[in-house]
Formats: sequence, C-alpha cells, structure tokens
Amino acid sequence: MSVVNYPPKEISKKPKLGKRNFEHIILWMLANNTECQWSNFTQEPLGFSTSTLSKYFNILKNRGYVDNYSRGHYKITPEGEKRFNDVSRTRGKKRRLSYPPEVIKRRRNYDDWILWMVYNNTSLKWSDFLAEPLNINQSSLSKNINLLIDKEFVIKENKEYRITRSGKLEYSRMLQNYDLDRQSILNEESKRIEEITKKTINFFAKYNIKDEDIQFRYLNNIIRLDYARVKAMLTDEDDFDKILLFLSMNHPNQYPNYISMEDFSNTYGMKESKLEYYIDEIVENQIYPIKFFKLIVPPNEHYYFQENERIEIMLRAITEDHITKFTYLSKLFSRTLDLHTTINNILDDICGLLFNECFKDSLSEFLSKYINYLAYKIEAKVELRETLDKLEGIIWQDMIQLFQSQSSEGLKDQYEEKIREIDKEIKSNPDNIDLYNSKISILLYYEQLDYVLKSLEEMLEIFPENEIDIKMKKASVQRRLRDVESGLDIVNELIERYPENSDLRNYKVYWLQYLDRKEEALQLIQDLIDEIPDNGTYHDTYGEILMYYEEYEEAIEKFLKAIDVAGNEWYINQTYIKLGICYKNLDIFDLAFENLTKGKNLMEKSSIDPETQQKWLTIVNLFLTEIEQYI
Repeated sequence: MSVVNYPPKEISKKPKLGKRNFEHIILWMLANNTECQWSNFTQEPLGFSTSTLSKYFNILKNRGYVDNYSRGHYKITPEGEKRFNDVSRTRGKKRRLSYPPEVIKRRRNYDDWILWMVYNNTSLKWSDFLAEPLNINQSSLSKNINLLIDKEFVIKENKEYRITRSGKLEYSRMLQNYDLDRQSILNEESKRIEEITKKTINFFAKYNIKDEDIQFRYLNNIIRLDYARVKAMLTDEDDFDKILLFLSMNHPNQYPNYISMEDFSNTYGMKESKLEYYIDEIVENQIYPIKFFKLIVPPNEHYYFQENERIEIMLRAITEDHITKFTYLSKLFSRTLDLHTTINNILDDICGLLFNECFKDSLSEFLSKYINYLAYKIEAKVELRETLDKLEGIIWQDMIQLFQSQSSEGLKDQYEEKIREIDKEIKSNPDNIDLYNSKISILLYYEQLDYVLKSLEEMLEIFPENEIDIKMKKASVQRRLRDVESGLDIVNELIERYPENSDLRNYKVYWLQYLDRKEEALQLIQDLIDEIPDNGTYHDTYGEILMYYEEYEEAIEKFLKAIDVAGNEWYINQTYIKLGICYKNLDIFDLAFENLTKGKNLMEKSSIDPETQQKWLTIVNLFLTEIEQYI
C-alpha cells in the first residue's frame, strides 16, 4: 500500500475520559482502504499497542467483520461494512432500540429482559437498561448482567454489552418459557439459523461439500454445538467447523464411505492430533450436553451418531419395545430376564433396517451399554405421574437390577472398595499422613466432596502440625463446591494465624482472582514482590493474574522476571508454557514456539505427578499445533 487513509481526529484521538473506540477506528481504516497491514495500526498516527490490536482484530474476525486473508493483511467483509455503517450512524445520534414484548416484560425476569435486548440490538450501554421502558434498578441490573457475563452469554467491551454465540443459543431456549405464539418463536429461531446458514454456505463452497446428508448433519451439529465452549483453547473457528464436518461425514448412514482422521487432516488442512483430541472431548468426555454414540467397524473405522437424531430415536423405540416385551413375558411366566436373547432380537430388527449388516458385531457390544444408558435415563425421571410412566419405571428398574447384578463394580462400589482397603492400612499405620492424603485423592477422583471435607476435619485432629496444608485443601474443595467466599475465609483465617507465612498471601491472590477482585489481587501480589523481590513464584503469580485478564504484554514482563529470578525452580517449565501462550495471543509466533517448546522439554523431564504433567503436556501440544502453521 502506497497511501494509507487515516480517520479524522474526532474518530482517532483519545478522548479526555475513557478509551478510544478501537472497533470504530479499525473498521474505518478497513472501509476506507483497499486493505490494511498490521503496521498501519501500530505506527503513528494511530499507535495501537500490540495487545490492544490483537484483541480487537480477534474480536472482529470472530464476528465475521474482518478477513485476515494473509498474515498481517486485513480486509473488511460485507458484514463488517454493515457494522461500520451502524457504528458511524450512531455517533452523535440518538439510537433506536428494540425492546422485549409485554409477554416477556410481564414477568420480572431481568436476565431474560437483558438477553432479549442484547440479542435484538447490536450493542447496548448500561444506561439503556436503566431508562424507560425497562427501568431496571441498579442492583438488579448489576446482579443479572454479571450472571449472564459469568455464564458467557453476554460480553462487555468498551462499556458496551453484546450477545455471544452461547447467548444466542440460550436466547432460543429462553423463548420457550414464554407464551409466545408459534410463529413468533419460529421467527426468532429462524433469525439465528439464517445467520448460521450464511456462514455454513460459505464453508460448504470453500471445501466443496455437496452431499446433502452431510450438509444436513453438519448444519444440525453447528446449530447445537456452540464454538464458544472450546474457543479458549481452539482459537481457530475454522478448525472447529472441520471437527463438526468430520463427525458429520463419519455417520453410520454414510457406510461404507469413511474418511480416517489421517486422510481428513491431509484433505482439509488440519493437524491430526488436534482433530483426535477434540473428537475425544466431544464424544467420550461429553464437553457438550449432547450425547454422541460411537460404533467401531474393523479394522479401525469409527462412526458417530447423536442422541435424539432420527437413527437414535428409531433405535431407542425398537430397543424399548423389546425390553418391554421381554419384561412382560418374564413377569407373566416367572422366568429370568435373558439379556443375551434380548440383544440378539434387537440386532435382528435393526441390522439391515437402521444399520448396515457390517455393524452387527459392533452393535452387539454397543447395545448392552446402550440399554444400561436408557435404563438409568428412565430412572432419572423424578415424576412418575401417569400409569405408563410408572410401568416404564418398573420395567427399566428391572433392567438396572439386571445390569447391577452382572456388573462386577459400579462407580460407588469402586470407590467404596478402595476406601475400605485404604482404611485398613490406616488402621494398621495411623500416623502415616500419606495414607490419609491417598484417601483424599480417591474421594476427590470420585467427586465425593462432602466426604473429603469430613476426612480433612479428621486429619486436622490427628495432624494439627499440618494445619496449613489441610486447610488449604479444604479451601480448594470449597472452591470446587462453588463456594469461593468460604475458601477465601479459610485463607484469611490462616493468614491471621500465620502472618509470617508469605506464601499464604500468594494463595490469597488466586482467591481474589476467582472472585474477580482484580485490583485487590494485583495490589496484594505487588506488595509481596516489593517485600520479597527475589521470590520467582510471586512474579509468576503476577504474570498469571495479568494473563487471566488478557493483559498479555504486562504478563510477559512478569514471566520473564520470574525466569530471571527463579532459575531452575520446579515450576519454571509451567512459566515457559504460559509465556509462550502470551506470545501466541499477541501473534508473536516465533517467540511463542520457542518458549512453548522449551516448556514442553522441561515438562517432559519433570518429576511432578504424572496427572499434572500430562495436563500441561496436553495444553502445550495444543498450542504448538495452533501456531505451527505460522512458523
């Protein structure tokens, strides 16, 4: 670019109060130039900091306003031009806002009012909720809007509130709670689907996806699976779309057309390790509230289908019919339920009708787990009002009992057996604190948090000299129970009892962060560093807090100081990884790669516990995969 058009001073200059409208400036630049380069924004007369520019470019790219068509080069999109026109029109003019209908306002569910407003308006200010016709009082507004922000349904940027992708999904669910006419609900939902469909059409064209069955399944997936849930780790939304495409392509109805992870990765330009990780997270670890089922056809073809899609609904109907039939007959003739015969009869019905015959062996193994899943799902029904509901409960209760009798260990049996074993060891060696810690670890693994708290109280009586460690464990459990305030109370109590223990104040910094008390956290850690400047842990903590609040440039300074001060301390591998993540978020990919790699190498040699080590290695590998394309 030879000549760059810059916005007039009334747009670009910093106001006496508040910040510049970075979104407006960036969109102005892109709308008034054929293209812009990164340096056009960081150099005078704009002089954006690297972290600010990175932050706003990421926001605008995620919203589809900016096209980063090559490294360091940006263009405005048609959606971006619309947004630019909206922003430009509202400068100095009274905005016209859309307000919720009476049927929603009739109930004083302020969170629903707010959600409606942010969905139906481009952006909103705090005063928009206080003014007529809403008149939400300050305390109610603060409580409800913070709740929506915590749930990631709403974001606040430059003192403006906008809806997120998760918020749009929640908005659709919220509408079902009101007595809106059918067409109103359909109209609102169609807006969301239309928005997704526009993006999807471009995706299909880009990757030449023409099979209508795949297109339909992909659209269903992208409507139901929200990118926002994985955005913190999977920063490239295009990769998320590819993951959903992989699930859509490898559906039982597509058999024998199968694409392996390796072939998919090569064809669609995605790291196989990343694809494998997120498929496992979605299908096995169920990071979404939608259950996926998996069938394996030898030698190693994995096919996926969802709960409540057509094939699963039909499978469920056939399975329930057979279970009901065999339960009736068993009770009628006083004979034992034969699960093996039941499964074989189900297989005869579904193979050839719902699934290709080649799935028979896989389905035979799958069905026992599936029946168990259905049984516990029915058991979870709290209300059994109708006769059929009660009958259904009885039938599936029999199936649960059958599975329990055939299963060697349920989850409860597993942890109770382990606890019995370790209690025997404690009885014979009551002064061994490691045994108690092992017991705590087992209870934590099985989420028996109430028992953990009880066991910690017992430990405190037996090992009072370990009060700090035991009470900090208790504080951590309170946090897992979402009672962060109680955890902070424990930390404060310990600080009063042990004022000379500076590490307790370091722990308190994290608790203040958990409660989003940023300024207090930063002041406390700064006081600690002023008092003990040669403790690398405190510099590392300072960096973590800044990193949490996305102040990456400042965080880098603290992490570098931690490395300089700490040398080869045990935690330094984590510091390098966090430093690399900060560089990555600033698009400084060479330094990101260098520090992530160093952190990974140190972590692999570390003697920390295997679970923590694996967690950090998983994180670092994901970020390395993200940036390899830029190196």
